[in-house]
Amino acid sequence: MNRCWGWGGETENPEFARVESYRHFVARPGVKMYFCRRNNFMVVVSFLIVLSFEAYLWLMQTPLLPQTIQSTDLCKDIVCLEPRKCSPKYVSIHSSPRGKIDKLPRFEIKNRVPEDSFSAEFTLCLPVMFGNYSNVLQFIQSMEMYKILGAQKVLVYMYNCSQLIEKVLEFYVAEGTIDIIPWPIFSYVNFSSFWYSSKDWDYGKATVLNDCIYRNMYRSKYVVLNDIDEIILPIKHLSWKTMVSDLEDRNPETGIFLFENHLFPQHIFSSTDTLNISSWKMVPGTNILQHIYREPIKLKFSNQRKMIVNPRAVVQTSVHTILKGYSKTLVVPKEIAILYHCRQYVEKEVPGKYLIRDTTIWRYNVSLINNVNNILEKQFPRKSSKFRWNKF
Repeated sequence: MNRCWGWGGETENPEFARVESYRHFVARPGVKMYFCRRNNFMVVVSFLIVLSFEAYLWLMQTPLLPQTIQSTDLCKDIVCLEPRKCSPKYVSIHSSPRGKIDKLPRFEIKNRVPEDSFSAEFTLCLPVMFGNYSNVLQFIQSMEMYKILGAQKVLVYMYNCSQLIEKVLEFYVAEGTIDIIPWPIFSYVNFSSFWYSSKDWDYGKATVLNDCIYRNMYRSKYVVLNDIDEIILPIKHLSWKTMVSDLEDRNPETGIFLFENHLFPQHIFSSTDTLNISSWKMVPGTNILQHIYREPIKLKFSNQRKMIVNPRAVVQTSVHTILKGYSKTLVVPKEIAILYHCRQYVEKEVPGKYLIRDTTIWRYNVSLINNVNNILEKQFPRKSSKFRWNKF
């Protein structure tokens, strides 16, 4: 059986892959391997890490390419060179550079053959849903805003959620808007063994976002990266398409757009009751149309931006910025767009007198109200005696 060996340290010799050492890993069906066609020598891996021993990447044709890697992270995105004379189709991870191929789990390397055309113009990547998430109204409003702004597909990485959210997700999956990616992280990670918590680690958010970018590398023209309580909200335009097109025209060779985070605290309500829709009052969750007061930017603190990217311009991302990429990056001025972030305070509360009234979200209120009403009527018809909001 032929084998492609890459061994030793980092080298200019194309026959050898870059070598890093590695501890704490587990090879599971959630492992994803993506081929990067932009230079033909890059492969990106995402996998969970649990155990404590040195690990080797085995790239298979069936052939093997053992390669050591090392990190203390629970999840890892690895970028490694692919030898020119080896075109592996599968990857595995093992504690030894030698072994029997037929005994190893195999994970197919994706993106070897790109799709001929994009199936979506904008795909939204939502990080891990956890904590039995149950904010039904805000979730539906966010989903409908994403669709209004131009999203054709939304990927949800699922750890857990409430039964009500499950019901809503089933609707959007059947509609074709949402794809659910299982993320059963606690089946493989015991946080009692580590000095940091699942909250500190954010359930592997960075790894999820990297997976989502590579998963949609050749499926979507653009990928949007934000949380479920966030909306990239245009100020000068009405859609992501017109906004991004204008930004690209004004900023050639730019494929990474960062949007400034603006917090709209949930405990501050609009003084008008017009958008406090009576039929929504029995729906669990937050009505974002009632929250139009935002915090001023805190100059002494870093602003945690979110992104719209051309995925083919990205090599590796973190949660708030691109770590490695092929294009220029633009921090979009707040006069063009903002990241509308509606949530509870997690830091020191800003006094109400310093908040800024911002009704940008109201530009979409007619379409949003109609869409949300349609979803609620389809999912939870008020005349039905079989369902009550407090059932669960």
